[in-house]
Amino acid sequence: MSRYSRTPVMNNDTEYYKPLRIKRDVKNIVQYVTPMLHNPTVPQRASIPTTPHIWTYGDRLYKLANDYYGDPSYWWIIAWYNGKPTEADISTGYVMEIPLNLEDALNILGV
Repeated sequence: MSRYSRTPVMNNDTEYYKPLRIKRDVKNIVQYVTPMLHNPTVPQRASIPTTPHIWTYGDRLYKLANDYYGDPSYWWIIAWYNGKPTEADISTGYVMEIPLNLEDALNILGV
């Protein structure tokens, strides 16, 4: 399941995009609505069972997502949950918390 599977789509026909619409010769531009994510509260975070993973040389968020969720496209769940938006923000030896229940994590993040 893609992280965009539940994201609403909008037809953007605002004045701001008029030059782009003219250039592309279209009446409107189809875009994904920006999801409004929120940071989980302490009780919400505590309600999700996690498993620790010590970040080692060669680790990648997409590999962890594939190992734990069977889908590398959920790398962003692990990144968001740990407050580490990119792999460059993670140092070797850092203990990542991997949410075990993907559906619960998605619900708590508001997706």
